[in-house]
Amino acid sequence: MNKLVYRGVLAVACAAILGGCSGKASLDASQQSGNDPSLPKARNFLVPPMQVPDGVGWKQGQAPKVAAGLKIEKIASNLAHPRQLCLLPNGDVLVVESNGPGTEPVTTPKQLIAGMVKNQSGKGAKGGNRITLLRKTSGSGEWEKHIFIEHLNSPFGVQLIGGFLYVANTDGIVKFPYQAGETRITVPGEPFTDLPSTINHHWTKALLASPDGSKLYVGVGSNSNITENGMDVEYRRADVLEVDVATGGSRIYASGIRNPTGLQWEPQSGKLWAIANERDEIGADLVPDYMTSVQEGAFYGWPYSYYGQNVDTRVMPQRPDMVKKAIKPDYALGSHVAALGLWFSQNNALPEKYHDGAFVSEHGSWDRSPLSGYEVVYVAFKDGKPVGKPETVVSGFHSDDESQLYGAPVGLAQDNEGALLIADDVGNTVWRVTAQ
Repeated sequence: MNKLVYRGVLAVACAAILGGCSGKASLDASQQSGNDPSLPKARNFLVPPMQVPDGVGWKQGQAPKVAAGLKIEKIASNLAHPRQLCLLPNGDVLVVESNGPGTEPVTTPKQLIAGMVKNQSGKGAKGGNRITLLRKTSGSGEWEKHIFIEHLNSPFGVQLIGGFLYVANTDGIVKFPYQAGETRITVPGEPFTDLPSTINHHWTKALLASPDGSKLYVGVGSNSNITENGMDVEYRRADVLEVDVATGGSRIYASGIRNPTGLQWEPQSGKLWAIANERDEIGADLVPDYMTSVQEGAFYGWPYSYYGQNVDTRVMPQRPDMVKKAIKPDYALGSHVAALGLWFSQNNALPEKYHDGAFVSEHGSWDRSPLSGYEVVYVAFKDGKPVGKPETVVSGFHSDDESQLYGAPVGLAQDNEGALLIADDVGNTVWRVTAQ
């Protein structure tokens, strides 16, 4: 389909969708964040309302906005859909460039329209299926860029344990021998363990090593919004898996988390935490995405209920027994913000108010008006638990009239000087944030 025809079909589709029902949010984002978010009555749509700005990228000299007391600089550009970041002990930074494998079949008009709308934003751009290494140069400006590993299969998570680098492709974890200082790995990855890989509605596989390096934790998203593809394809999906590094054997550590795209250790309590993208198509104000501590053996509701024990009546058959087991998440981030990155920091190169808390990157909504997300926020923690409301740290990823999208934040990390690093997959950039 050529560009003019594509945009014509898209315009007609959007007009029909938005003309047929109101998708406007009735709650402010602040009402749906924190420890006790407002949850209005669910709504059902034949086709959900959608709003996505046109992906245009960053102009020369243009950059995101930062909160008072902060500054931001570009350290890498012209990447191929950068999604995740990983700091190596010598200060090098790995950038995972990737997007979905495109294996999910389009079987309904709703899927076709939704895919067209989301691709308009630039979020569906082709990924590099590679990892690039960034090395800080003397002075300011962009860092050295080296193609580090190529020919991966929709990679996302990456972790270094001892002398091996573990990479979570969409279909399995592979490992590579790593030597400090090298700028390229050419040996093929050694298969380590398989991961659920049918359909890949949610293709990302987040990865986190245990502090002692004996385990890997893997975030595996669902294969649907609410099981419309059947339960058979949800085997070991919407779970956090625990993988034994010595054997490659795995088990379900926690379940019912629709799409756990970020995993981190909370430094004060030592607990595992995850961020999650919740379900769509029941209104602009449902369901809040969240972050939560992940308890071993716990169930967090998907698909039968949301935000604890709020029943999703669309799911068949109903399972009241499972709903009774569902744990309420610790902290809401707002509906449809699409949280993708999580980073805990006790000490960093930002002002002291940003210490002892969590940074969360919000990739941005596609089915809410006005837009939500498209920013990096900070959530303060006290005694290992989140308090207060999210505070915007980095914004300005879209135009004020919400018609153009310059970038969208995904992975977060901290470099060895304490700066906050942000992977921007629409702007194909890595940003670095420090104190002014």
